[in-house]
Amino acid sequence: MALTIDLGVAELAATRFAISPLSETVSALQQLGDRDRQPIHLPWLRWAADELARHPLDLPRTWPLIVSDRPAWPEFLVPAPRGAGTSLEDDLAALRRTTAPQVRASLLRVFGDDPPAAVAELAARPVAGLRAIAAELRAAHDRLIAPHWSRIRAVLEADVVHRARQLAAGGAERLFTDLHPDLRWRDGRLMLGGARWRAERAVNRGPGGLVLMPVVLGSPYVLIKKSTSTQTTVRYPARGVGALWTAGTRAPAGSAVRLLGRARADLLEALRSPTTTTELARALGVTPSAVSQHLGVLRESGLVARERSGRHVLYMTTALGAALLGTTAH
Repeated sequence: MALTIDLGVAELAATRFAISPLSETVSALQQLGDRDRQPIHLPWLRWAADELARHPLDLPRTWPLIVSDRPAWPEFLVPAPRGAGTSLEDDLAALRRTTAPQVRASLLRVFGDDPPAAVAELAARPVAGLRAIAAELRAAHDRLIAPHWSRIRAVLEADVVHRARQLAAGGAERLFTDLHPDLRWRDGRLMLGGARWRAERAVNRGPGGLVLMPVVLGSPYVLIKKSTSTQTTVRYPARGVGALWTAGTRAPAGSAVRLLGRARADLLEALRSPTTTTELARALGVTPSAVSQHLGVLRESGLVARERSGRHVLYMTTALGAALLGTTAH
């Protein structure tokens, strides 16, 4: 059984990638609420638990929407970004633009005719409710996502660069097949299978093409909006997430130190998760110029690769560099 999206030529041509800080914020709250929790995020979950134990977050409007006994949550909480890399303020502005009928229809689909009190209040006063939810989500982002955003964004951008290559090399079929094991593309249809789908269901696709959104702090599954007032989003686990919370936290292999020296071996270990020169310098406590010099040598040796993503230049280990560290490349 599968969830199916029909895509014509025009919709496929308009399909694009996007990165969303709000998507990561909502996903992080769901991880804290034990919804599709991933063990690879345990380092972040421990950090977040300690952070919230010191200064709890008050989310009376948002939490009942995100963490409940319902299998779904309101689609308007993560609107489709208008650009490839929107800011949090852009995302929150799109959330606040959700119309009252759209809010009520989404709440009805999720909670039915007998919603909890907080949900009923939002349905009764959607404009004020969305303003309050946007403020709560901004506070959650500042506390839980912003301290890690530069590293999270680097992983997301590296994923988009890789997917763009897959699309250029093999078209839509190769792109969607590589996106997730539960996804497949055939005869103008994108199908999401797996054990979570016990019946055939078609997506009520939004206007335009799909918006493909990698997610770091999220579910191991693909999440597709089944009904939406904006473009239909396909949120999927980003590549390279496994190394995000562990890169640079362990000593490099002795063989790497003997071959490269301590400084370059430490740098190679830190690059198990994609990052920028500035972040490397901050993490390792050295100057950006020293990092750039070491990166030049590692690149010439085939141990590190460089990719440009918009205004950022990302560095990451190659398969050869990962083999030297005794790990697996992204």
